[in-house]
Parts: sequence; C-alpha cells; structure tokens
Amino acid sequence: MKRLAPAILAILLAACATKPITTDFDKLSQDLIYGSLALSPVSATATGYHTHNGVPLDEILDDYSAPGIDQQRQFYQGIQMRIAAVDAASLDKEQKADLEIMKDAVGLALLDLNTIQSFKHNPTVYVELAGNALFNPYMLNYASKEKRFQQIVKRLEKMPALFDQAKAELVDAPEIWNKVAQGENDGNVELIDKTLRAEVPDSVKADYNRAAELALAALRDFNAFLKDSLSKRTSDWRLGKENYAKKFQFVLHTGKPPEQLLAEAETDLKSLRDEAAKLSAPKTVKQALDDIAKQHATPETYLDEARKTLAQATAFVREKGLVTLSDRSNLQVIETPEFMRGIYGVGGFDPAPALEPQLGAFYWITPIPKDWPKERVESKLREYNNYGLQELTIHEAMPGHYVQFEYANNVQPQARRLLRAVFSNTPYVEGWAFYTQQMMSDEGYLNNSKELRLSFLKQAMRALANTILDVRLQTMGMTDQQALDLMMNDTFQEKEEATAKLQRAQLSSCQLPTYYAGWKGWLEAREQYKQRQGSAYTIRAFHDAALKESGVPLPVLEQLLQ
Repeated sequence: MKRLAPAILAILLAACATKPITTDFDKLSQDLIYGSLALSPVSATATGYHTHNGVPLDEILDDYSAPGIDQQRQFYQGIQMRIAAVDAASLDKEQKADLEIMKDAVGLALLDLNTIQSFKHNPTVYVELAGNALFNPYMLNYASKEKRFQQIVKRLEKMPALFDQAKAELVDAPEIWNKVAQGENDGNVELIDKTLRAEVPDSVKADYNRAAELALAALRDFNAFLKDSLSKRTSDWRLGKENYAKKFQFVLHTGKPPEQLLAEAETDLKSLRDEAAKLSAPKTVKQALDDIAKQHATPETYLDEARKTLAQATAFVREKGLVTLSDRSNLQVIETPEFMRGIYGVGGFDPAPALEPQLGAFYWITPIPKDWPKERVESKLREYNNYGLQELTIHEAMPGHYVQFEYANNVQPQARRLLRAVFSNTPYVEGWAFYTQQMMSDEGYLNNSKELRLSFLKQAMRALANTILDVRLQTMGMTDQQALDLMMNDTFQEKEEATAKLQRAQLSSCQLPTYYAGWKGWLEAREQYKQRQGSAYTIRAFHDAALKESGVPLPVLEQLLQ
C-alpha cells in the first residue's frame, strides 16, 4: 500500500511549492484540472496527460490508501476555498461558465469523499480502475508499443498494492455491486492473461510475465475476498433522498429538484404514448414495435451491422449539412472491453484523449455472449433490431457522442478544453446524443422512415422511464418488479433490456435522468437560438455554435449563445 503514496505526495508537494494560493482565475482552473489528473493517473492517461512535475503518470495508479484519500480530500477542499474567493463579477462569460463547472466538479468530488464514500462500498471502483489502467495504454498509440508495455508492466507491479488498499477500505457492498465486480474482474484476468500477453513485444516479455503473475494472483485473491468475505457484509445500493438530492444538483445543474423532473417525465410519458399510438394505428403500439423487432441481425453479424449503420449515418449528416464534421478520421467500432460490460451491457463511447485527439476514439458494441440461452439472445436482438441499432449508432457515434467530443477536443485554451472534457456536464453530453436521435428523424433519415420514428419514440419513452426509475428507485422505495413493469409494460422494452437497465440503475445514480433532462435542455436552447436568429437561422449554425462551447451546463449554454 505504501508504494503509491510517496509518488502522489511528491506530485502535490511540487504543485504546492510552485503554485501559491491565489484567486487568479485562469491559474485556479489550471490547478484544478492538472492537480485532479495528477491524483488520478489512470484518468490522466485517458486524457493524454502523461507527466506532471516530472512524475510519469502512465506508470502509476490512483492511490486509495487512507493517506491517499485524505490527500484527495485536502486538494478539493483547498480548491473549494479558492473558488469561494473568486469575484464572479470580474469574469467574462466563458470564465463564468468554467466557474460553474468547477463548482459542480469540486462539490461532487467532496460529496463522494466525505459522505457517499464509494471507495468504502463499491468494489467496481477498483476493478474498473485496474482494467482502464491497462486497457488505455494498450489501445492508445501515444508512444511506441514497447514503451507502452513497459508502462503496463509498471502498473501491473502495483496491482497487488491497489487490491490490498481495496480490501482495507471496503467495509460492505450491495450484493449486485459485488456480483458485477466479480464478473468484471474476470474480464481483467482475461485482459492480462490472454489479450495483453499475446501482444507483448519480445523485449518486454520477461518483465511482463513476472509482473503479470503477481497481478493475476492479486486479482484472483480479490475475487475470493469478494466472494468469501465481503459478500457477508451487504448494504443498500440506494442513495436515499438527502444524498440523492445533493448529487442530483451537482450532476444535472438544471435548477430543478428531482421531484420536479420526475413529475415532468411522468407527464411527458403519457404524451409520448399517445404520439406512438397515433403513429402505429391501425395497429397497437406493441404490435407495430413487434413487427420492427423481427427485423434484426444475428449474433455473428451484430458488430458488422453496427459498422454499416455508422457509414449510413455519416453519409446522411454530410449530405444534409447538419453539422460541420472534423477532419480527423479516428473512430473505431470495437467490442466493449470485458471489464466494462457490467454497466455497458449494450454499448458505449470512449472519446479520443483531450490532449491527443488524433488518437483513437471507440464506439463500443457489447457482443452477445455465446453461452446465453436462445430466448435471451432473441430478446437482445429484438430490442436492438435494425432500427434500434441505428438509434444506438446515432447516439453513441454519428452525430452523437463522437461528434460532440471531437468539437470538445478543439476547444482553446488547453486548460478550458480539459476542464470541459474531464468535468463535462452530463446532461449536455447525453442530452446532445439523445437530441440527435430526434433530429436525425426530423431531418428525414432513412427516407423519413416511420419505423425509425417509432423506434425513436420507444427510446424517448425509455429515457423518461430512466428518469422515473432513478428517482423512484433511489429515493422512493420503488421495487424491482415495479421497475420492470414500468419498462416492459409502459415503455415497451424487451425483457433483456429491462433486466439490464434495472442492474444499471442499481449500479449508478443520477446518470439515468441526464438523457431526459439534457434532451429538454438542448431543445430549449435551440428554440431560443432560433428565435434570436430569425430568418438567418440554420440548424448547422446552431449545432456548430453550441458544440464549440463543449460540456457546459445547459442553462449556461443558453447564456453563452446569446
């Protein structure tokens, strides 16, 4: 455990020695972003920040020892005090936007460190950290392959210390968190023992084999700890009303309490069901969706079909001029890493590093396990049928997350780019991706396909259900069966999708409502922009202007676009 603390301490001491307390805003912003990345070397690698005050971040891991956690706490408390001393009236509008992001980021970090304390209850924190620590240097070509594997070896050497820290810190865990951590940790074993081992350069093989043996023993020992020890100390995954309300404000930044967004979602769900019924007539909504669900890929062609939808969507965006696209060609469609499949049961997006945007961005597709029974496979394929897969691609890649993060990676100055990428407002990010699903249908994608529109309405109902689920499960005692009934009966989701979403709702909090809140926020921002522009309005101009701001809270975006 002690091997990590001196490195992090050296980083902070060096930073403090050269960066005295000041209310100079630009310096404050830089201290937050670079200091926070120094405290999270694994995140730093993903961001493209490789060295801090001479310390090679790609060779070390986040420090979850008691002193390491206290260092994080002191760092964020110090930043919070400096934020409180800022005279907001002296800032320009871009700096004011940055200030709001900083307040949310620091408030959220301290809420977790002091109150929620995920590091004491959630074993997936450590398992996913370990996986990302190895996967990112493997996938991102920021240095020679030999150099990156040397760094992987350094991190493998530190895995026993990380999992010793995990065992020392974890006091209990909800059963579902424990179960998912074990499954994801099996993915880490596979990553180390097979995927990485097969790619090790000859010059590094001996060191890799030695470090991998120690790391694998630590990972297997941790799974035994989860199964035999931590499993006897269970706890509730629900945040509860008070903590949920606090986290909700930091994450969403809408100015609305959870109960208000819940009420809006339940009202809008009724309207969307009516719209879907009109579009489906003379069939029922369920009958129409069943017809669509029958049109799907096979487990063997699923990934290739996703690649085809990406090509289709890209061609349409270019043809219609919906948004100015980046000149970079860095997007790859790959299988979701095994250690992330617990929460990314369908797919996801991993952006290019903010400081090295020329490197890879990844659209993840989670493959269908070969050992699933036929009924479960069919349920997954029916949910992500030909049109459902189109919606997934629009959301995750084109023109959703991929396009948004490509804009984010062009923001200047660099410290602002990092701030708005690393601490981006989630409704801005998820809201854009979901807004593009509606926008593509509105603009006539797939020849004004009725099936695509109905598929969007189904996903819109799902976004509303996400909000209802999150608030009611976390704060109002909603049962698992009530959640499944909402998803399957009221929003027409397949059993496999509903079951996976319930698990996701139990693994996270305040993330599921960001789709609905963000969707509403983007539509409101567009309408205000359109009214101001009058006859000069174009949808492309709105998209370009809004995306150039990158990751700000949506109420702030409306102010920046004025």
